[in-house]
Amino acid sequence: MEKNTFKPADRLANIQEYYFSRKLKEVAKLNAEGKDIISLAIGSPDMPPSERTIDVLCREARKADGHGYQPTIGTPELRQAMAAFYRRWYHVELDAATELQPLIGSKEGILHVTLAFVNPGDQVLVPNPGYPTYTALSRLLGADVVNYDLTEANGWQPDFEQLESMDLSRVKLMWTNYPHMPTGARARRETYERLVAFAQKHGIIIVNDNPYSFILNEGERLSILQVPGAKDCCIEFNSMSKSHNMPGWRVGMLATNAQFIQWILKVKTNIDSGTFRALQLAAAEALTNSTDEWHREMNIKTYANRRAIAEEIMTTLGCRFDPTQTGMFLWGRIPEEIANVEDLTERVLHEARVFITPGFIFGSNGDRYIRISLCAKDEKMQAALERIHAMITNK
Repeated sequence: MEKNTFKPADRLANIQEYYFSRKLKEVAKLNAEGKDIISLAIGSPDMPPSERTIDVLCREARKADGHGYQPTIGTPELRQAMAAFYRRWYHVELDAATELQPLIGSKEGILHVTLAFVNPGDQVLVPNPGYPTYTALSRLLGADVVNYDLTEANGWQPDFEQLESMDLSRVKLMWTNYPHMPTGARARRETYERLVAFAQKHGIIIVNDNPYSFILNEGERLSILQVPGAKDCCIEFNSMSKSHNMPGWRVGMLATNAQFIQWILKVKTNIDSGTFRALQLAAAEALTNSTDEWHREMNIKTYANRRAIAEEIMTTLGCRFDPTQTGMFLWGRIPEEIANVEDLTERVLHEARVFITPGFIFGSNGDRYIRISLCAKDEKMQAALERIHAMITNK
């Protein structure tokens, strides 16, 4: 029998397996060899959601009539809770029935929004550095990715002079993400206002990814939808993964105008069905029972303790960082004498047995940076610091 000649679709030539998917295989192999790697790489909260959230999940899961298909648009309870969440924390009014769409996480939303608005050959503006999925899914779907620069000198905010100098005639979407991942740059009202004006001027839809506004943020929580007119030309993603310690639950949302929601639903209803009813009702409970006290304990106090240790790790490695950054990561610039960021991260992995993230995976403007996740217990963070200190002093 002839050897098969099956080939994958051509679109796979434009992307690689997700960096963390590949690297975690290596880390698993090292752990199997007894290396005991401490991972400070991925932003997966290691704490549970509120007890009331889990209680609702268990109670609803025991009901005999709660296991059937659910509406793709989400249960009324979840949509209403999402609208109340935006009203309470962002002071943004949304119609629960027409201006919100629950998601199975933000990655799903990136897929559905791109399918709904971008034709093959259209262009999308993607931040450099930025979340790699913006690039990967755009390329999978046949869009042309055009990077726009974010730099430390500009506070990791868009350079609107650069944007205005570009040929924007084929651009359909612009991806933004504040508070920014990976750099921790804070959201700014001025940036949101300029983005809305830019969208209105050029007929481009701004998609703002906003999952980090609760992490290490005791000030005002910002949404691009606070800007007058934003709802007409902007879509905002939000997620319960970070703010409510629910990454494995896969509950997110998008908010925009009713027409955009209907176009996105044309895609979504042909791809998936609604998630498990008990999960949706528990997520609604999480959105409504998370008090100021709960967020202060989980999203500020806990991460502040870890952040202090991460800053010591950065200093030990000779990296410099902006102490005003927010979110669940710490972003730092490597010493000038290190030729390549991966020289540092690989040494830390194999000598100190600590997994940290090289900034190049987020784009070329991250080539001289590393990222440390705060999603590990204090004792793990402290052990990582001690290992790295020993590596540096024994070099």
